[in-house]
Parts: sequence; C-alpha cells; structure tokens
Amino acid sequence: MNKTNKVKQTTVPSTPRRMITGILLAISFCASSLAAQSQSEKAPDSRANYFSAEDIFELEVASDPQVSPSGEAVVYVRRSNDIMTDSTRSSIWSLGVKDGEHRPLVSLSKNAYSPRWSPNGERLAYLSNKEGKTQLYVRWVDTGQTALISNLASTPSSITWSPDGKHIAFTMSVKADEKPFSVKMPAKPDGASWSPNFEYITKARYQADGRGTLKPEYTQIFVVPADGGSARQLSSGPYHHRGPLSWAADSQHIYFSANRSENWEYEPGESNIYALSVSGQITQITDAPGAENAPVVSPNGKLIAYGKRDDKKLAYRNTYLHVMNVDGSDDRNLSANIDNALSNFQWKGNAGLYYQQMLRGVTQIDYVSLSGKHSSVTKGLGGQSLGRPYTSGDYSYADGTFAFTKGRHDRPADIFVRQGSKERQLTALNEDIFGHKTLGDIKEFTYASSIDGEEIHGWYILPPDYDSSKKYPLIIEIHGGPHLAYGPHFSAELQRMAAEGYIVFYNNHRGSTGYGERFALLLQNKYSSKYDFADHMSGIDALIEKGIVDGDQLFITGGSAGGIASAYAIGLTDRFKAAVVAKPVINWLSKVLTADSGLYQIPYQFPGMPWDHVEHYWERSPLSLVGNVTTPTLLITGTDDKRTPMSETEQYYQALKLRKVDTVLVKVPGASHGIASRPSRLVGKIENIIAWFNKYRTPEVSEQ
Repeated sequence: MNKTNKVKQTTVPSTPRRMITGILLAISFCASSLAAQSQSEKAPDSRANYFSAEDIFELEVASDPQVSPSGEAVVYVRRSNDIMTDSTRSSIWSLGVKDGEHRPLVSLSKNAYSPRWSPNGERLAYLSNKEGKTQLYVRWVDTGQTALISNLASTPSSITWSPDGKHIAFTMSVKADEKPFSVKMPAKPDGASWSPNFEYITKARYQADGRGTLKPEYTQIFVVPADGGSARQLSSGPYHHRGPLSWAADSQHIYFSANRSENWEYEPGESNIYALSVSGQITQITDAPGAENAPVVSPNGKLIAYGKRDDKKLAYRNTYLHVMNVDGSDDRNLSANIDNALSNFQWKGNAGLYYQQMLRGVTQIDYVSLSGKHSSVTKGLGGQSLGRPYTSGDYSYADGTFAFTKGRHDRPADIFVRQGSKERQLTALNEDIFGHKTLGDIKEFTYASSIDGEEIHGWYILPPDYDSSKKYPLIIEIHGGPHLAYGPHFSAELQRMAAEGYIVFYNNHRGSTGYGERFALLLQNKYSSKYDFADHMSGIDALIEKGIVDGDQLFITGGSAGGIASAYAIGLTDRFKAAVVAKPVINWLSKVLTADSGLYQIPYQFPGMPWDHVEHYWERSPLSLVGNVTTPTLLITGTDDKRTPMSETEQYYQALKLRKVDTVLVKVPGASHGIASRPSRLVGKIENIIAWFNKYRTPEVSEQ
C-alpha cells in the first residue's frame, strides 16, 4: 500500500479547536448534568485512544473514482470535514495507478466535484462553486490550465462528454412561467413597504425535503462547447428530463430517461428512454410499463444497456439489466436469474457489461456477457456513509483498470484499484486519526426470528478493550428505509456508542434490500408491525443468550423508518430502559398527506387512500400504541424536515406528555430530514443519544 500523508485544507491550532468542539457539545441536551451519570469515570488515559466526538471533525472519505481512458490514472472526490465552517468540503485529487502518486488537482476553500475525463484523457471536466454559483470547468491535464466553461443561472449536473470531445451535455433546472389565474393588485406607491407576494401552489408534488416549497421549474438537457461558449437548451416541455446522460457514438444524439406523460405527477414509478438530437428532436425508444432508466450506449453505438423495473404497485421491485438495439428492438433481460437490484452499468468494449449490486450488506462488482453469463470481479465496496453503516460504493472501469471505494468497519472509504487479479489500496485518508485509536471490533451473526423462523442477518460492535468477563448494556440501532440495508462498514454514530461502553447491535430485518425480492416484500403493508419487532427482539435475546449483554440494560434508537420501528417497539414492550426516536412517522394518516413522499407511498406502500383504509393506516402508526408506552423517550427531528415533518414528532411528544412519560423533544434548527448533514449536527445527534441513554444506564457493568 502506498501510504499517503493527510493534507488538511484548513489548519486549526489544537486549543481553539477543542474550545469550539466544547461549545458544540455543550449545546447537546443536558450534556453537563448528564455527564456525571455517565460511564466516563475511568482514568482519562484509559480512554484517550477511543473514538471521540472531536474526531468526527477530522474524518475524510473518498468517493466518485474515475479511471482515465488509458487506465493509468484515477481521479476521485475527497470529502473533508471543516470544523471552522461546520461543513463538508469536496476537492478533486489524482492517483497514479502504477506508482500511487497522490496529488491535489482542485483543492480550494470551495467545493469541486463530479470529475469526468474527456474521451482522449487530455482534459478533465468538473463542477465547482469557487466563484459563487456552481459552474462547469475544464482542466487541461498536461498543463493544469483551467477554463470556466459555463455561466449558468442554476446548478448543472450529470455532466457528460460527447465521444468526439467537442461538447459537454448536462441537466439543469429551468424556471417555468406558470400562473393558475390572473390577479390584479393595485400599484404599490413609491417607497411603500408591503408584505411579500403570495405564493401559488398548483402541483401535486409541491415540496421536497432539503428544498422546501418547489418553485415552478423543470429539468432540461443542455449542451455547451467543451472549449467554452453559450449553453444551449435541447429539451423542452413541462417534464423532468433526468440524467445520467449517454451520447450516441456519432455525437449527434443523447439518451436519457423521463416520464413525458401528461399524468407524470401521479406516476412516480414510470419512466421511458428517449433519444434527443442536438437539433432538439426527441424520439421515444421504450414504452413498457414501469421504469426504464440509466441508459448507457455501447462504444460502437449499436446497443443500449439500461435498468428496468416493473410497474407492480409494491414498495420494492428489483431493477434488472436490459440490453436493446439503439432503436429499441431486440430487447433482452441479461439478469433475469439474479434476484437483486443492479446498477452502475459500464461497458467492457462491446461484448459485455460490468455492474454493481449489494448482497447481504456489502456491494460488489460483477460482469455479464451479452449471452447472459455472469461472473464476479470483486467484493467489499462501501464505507461512504460516515454516520451510520449504510451500504454504498462507487466504481469506474477503463482499459482493464477498476477503481472503487472500499472501507472497513474501522475505516471510512479509501480508493482501491484492481488490474486482473491484483488489488491494491492507493489511499489511507484517515490513518492519521485511526492509526493510534482503538475502535470497537465487529462481529457478524445470523439468528431466527421468533415470529416465524425467518433468518435475520446482523452485526454487533463490542466496546474498545472489551472484557469477556463482563456483561454490557446494549443499544439496538435500526436502519431507515425500510427498504435499505446496513453492512459491516464504518459508522461514526455506532463507534461513538461503543466507545461509551455499549454493545451496539444492528441488523437487516425483513424488508431490507440485498436478500432478494421475497425478503424485501415481507413487510409489504406491514411496516411497522409485530414482524419487524420480532426480528429486532430475537437478535437482542440471542446476544443475551451469548452471555455478553446485560438484559436489564437495553436501549433502542433509530432514524426515519428506524424511528418508526423504535416508537412502535416501545408500544409493544417495556424491556427498554430508554429510547431515542429520531425523525419518525407517528401517524400515517397525517404523514402521507403532509410529507413530500405521499405521492409514492400511498399507491406503493398502502392498500389504498387513507380515508378508505383508516384502520390499516392507524394499525401501522406508533400513535395507536402510545397508551402502552412507559419507556423514557427522547425525540429528535429537524425543523425543516419535509420527509417526516416535525408535526409527526410533536404529536408523539404531546401524547407522551399527556401520559406523563419522561420525554424531551430536541429540535435541530434549519435541518431537513438529514439531521446529521453538517459535522456539528452529526456530533450533536450522537451526543444527545449517548447522554439520554447514560441518564438511565446502571452505573456499573455487571459481572457474569
């Protein structure tokens, strides 16, 4: 391994940094008063090498690797936390595949991301906000000269070079002039101060988490000369023309996916593939029910690979890899025998495709020939989700070289390369932090759910310096989705909990992805319910039976769908000493009509409209069980959350207060559904959870 020295974009003296971190931690819920009840009474030196809250500001992660056309170099996006601006900044670095030489290409106080090689490998396009608004730049690799290519009013995305290297295509939102009716207001006198203009909402989907109320605008496709010039809009109409984009071999057509139906707002699971000429003419290629997306044209321009999902109104469906002629004929499914969702299709010449899939919590790269023969390339991708151990992974391929992101349970993602059977690690971005730290070790296990014997896959993290002669308190942390998955990956949240002396248990309960379509659909019309509850409790009981967990010191937490499951669980049992319910759904009857996701959830996750199926919606709601709750409960949600609105959390808070259950509501100012999107918010979330659990934790671990 070619070990690299970590380069910080901002150098901060240690004393001010500790002061700032102390201020951030001090605002955590009752941190000062609860600390006296925590398990931090050991000598300071015994914990000096444990993962701390302050370490979170030092974390870095590698993402979006891109192999040069020659296969000799890799560029990637390096994400670093900045304690002074409380933000995560992105820079672009390069790596030599043979010598591992590690250099910054675009490393500024602003963000740079989405690097994309020109077809001949002589230039690199990327996006950056270094001059204010995000614009498109091109860098000449041999000289380092950089040109500002665009002057855009909105943020571009999905940048894609034409095969001849003359143009770059991208998508961008364009405002639409849509007024529901005409209103004549009197003229405002000069110098008068009036209230802001009224807002008019006409769309079925009128809000989005992280964006708030949506303005009338549509995603359109543009091209701009690669040497700079005016960007030209190619697509039009009141539709969203989505990336990723793929050019035809003749550099005269661009393939994309969209739903251009007049009823597109009410068809979230529908899309087709289209061809768009550089003159602006659109031709529809596919018209099958369901979603066809992510087209990738073969190098010879004869075939298109794409993802296909059927139109069944179910909460989860596999995405299959299809190939067809560029005119849409001779369509065939190359992954019909793979019970999983496939993505990131990349051609190997014109003979077959590489793709990625996630199996049992870990992402892997595989290959399929055009005859449908599959083979494995490599496994172990992940490590890009710093907060919780969600599955992840990026890869790129060119001329026999793979570059991909890969981490461990004790390291976030680094860049690895593979040529033939040889795999090498090229970066070690966090070794300066973790090289002298003791993190919690991870153990994998499976067990049978008590409700029906279904096999459940899980992991548990042991406290650093684990003592097998003792029993430890346990925290179960439940993932969101619910159609997502955890894996044996680094997690700042879970490692901090382990560092505080807890065994941390997490699983991929029924409904999780990566275990086949049947398993993912075991929660159809059953979330949350006694079924997923049994999956969690059975794992806890299995760990108690191992003799490592104190059964009288159990704690539960989770966010989003995990917040739903946590709230549902404490309505079914009083075994937990305390709970932290993060950004939950408490009342499905109100949630689907106030959140940004109801248009999808109602037809795919429920048997019908809420007013027609009141009993079903109510049965799935944790609020229906609140009369049973006695568990002390901390609630935490972002004030700007549109996915699980604050009104959901407030309903539960008031209900628990009416029942005189010990409860505290923590609001995260300015945060959307991703309450840990800034470093200090991630720290605050973790430290609030730990402080709440420490308040109810028995001071001493018990002996076996």
